[in-house]
Amino acid sequence: MALLSVFTPVLAVVLCLVIGFVLVKSWDTETTSTSPGKSKGATKGEKRPWVDQDLQDDTEITAKEDDDDADDDWGDSAEEENLTQLPYSPQRYPEETMLQRSKEFYTLMNQRRSVRFISPEPVPREVIDNVIHTAGTAPSGAHTEPWTFVVVSDPDIKHQIRLIVEEEEEMNYRQRMGEKWVQDLAKFRTNWIKEYLDVAPYLILIFKQTYGILPNGKKKTHYYNEISVSISCGILLAALQNVGLVTVTSTPLNCGPKLRLLLKRPANEKLLMLLPVGYPATDATVPDLKRKHLDDILISPGMCRRVLMRAGINFNCRTELAAYANI
Repeated sequence: MALLSVFTPVLAVVLCLVIGFVLVKSWDTETTSTSPGKSKGATKGEKRPWVDQDLQDDTEITAKEDDDDADDDWGDSAEEENLTQLPYSPQRYPEETMLQRSKEFYTLMNQRRSVRFISPEPVPREVIDNVIHTAGTAPSGAHTEPWTFVVVSDPDIKHQIRLIVEEEEEMNYRQRMGEKWVQDLAKFRTNWIKEYLDVAPYLILIFKQTYGILPNGKKKTHYYNEISVSISCGILLAALQNVGLVTVTSTPLNCGPKLRLLLKRPANEKLLMLLPVGYPATDATVPDLKRKHLDDILISPGMCRRVLMRAGINFNCRTELAAYANI
């Protein structure tokens, strides 16, 4: 007991020192992470802000980016000049015309289908250029326009693309996708054989730019780059439907790095989508699918009671919406 009483003050001092050290380190870490010029929560492994983490391509990571000076590679957006504001007054239609145009556009787009049987018949290249030009009108984060469209018509390159896609797709179907995923696709009669990649007169590969390159060689942040490019792809699909061409949306899993190298695209570009484009084959078929009713995809206070009653749910719509608004 006497020995314990002698060591008790020493143990207390040591314990106090340990606690103090931990608190100081914690304070230093918090101060560093919230210091001016750095984003809160940023770490050494997160040098590049707002870069999507999906569809990763390991070839983008270089030794230079792992250095402590990697932040110096990024340019300052504040260096760009302020934009001039211009008056904007688009054409306005009478309500009757608006209603008619909305119905006609819905009818046009409701005819859009994913078509895997594409004719080899030539398509005017100017038409392809125009639909891509239309896709480039999409909105983007801070107007960075983070998209690159690669159009392939050379038979040899198309065949190389097919070989890469089919090799990875067979592995996807057999090993990576899982039994349920493969079963869900079975009713569409799809597999890893992609004949349309050889047959279609054009392949359009859409790449998202995870960051841009400024004239001074520094990197430029591309905010919401994947969302921006996805919106652009949606407009591209509408533009193709508008001119009577067909495609099937293809997201070739695990093919991005090989296709990027084949097409000699830089490391900041990641493949988002591959579209075979052309006229439908004369014997083309599509699954007999039905789209959801408007009531199943649109919710508004004026119609929520009717929708919920169809689902067997009965409650005061106004009261419930007010409750959700207060959450």
